[in-house]
Amino acid sequence: MFRDEDLALLARPLYAFLTVAPRGDRWPSPRPVWFELTPDGALQLFSLPDSPKVDRLRDNPRASIVVAAPTGEPEHWVAVEGEATVHDDGANELALRLADRYWTFTDPEHEKLLDEWRTGDLVRIVLRPDKVNRYSA
Repeated sequence: MFRDEDLALLARPLYAFLTVAPRGDRWPSPRPVWFELTPDGALQLFSLPDSPKVDRLRDNPRASIVVAAPTGEPEHWVAVEGEATVHDDGANELALRLADRYWTFTDPEHEKLLDEWRTGDLVRIVLRPDKVNRYSA
């Protein structure tokens, strides 16, 4: 489902923008998230179990993620739509892997947060692509 140039973009420590179905009269509101591509082609991220996005995913398990190259590079983005599932396993390990991917550990506040993630209550969100759109300049 992904092309080689998509995989190269998704392998970078870039923010993904996650959108889930809104509630009531609200508009969809994307949130920046850390993510990783799994060997089977899904995207996974972690969250607190009581976050609004997790609540909404439990009600309507569809989501989209957009990842884009940063400013200053040729335009390139990948948009993924699909079913999202919430899992109680693997979130702490994922959080630690992603912290290693996204952070340099010079900030003591990062260490404090890592300690919370090691033992805290987190969930893992897995988005399985049904549709992939892309653009590459």
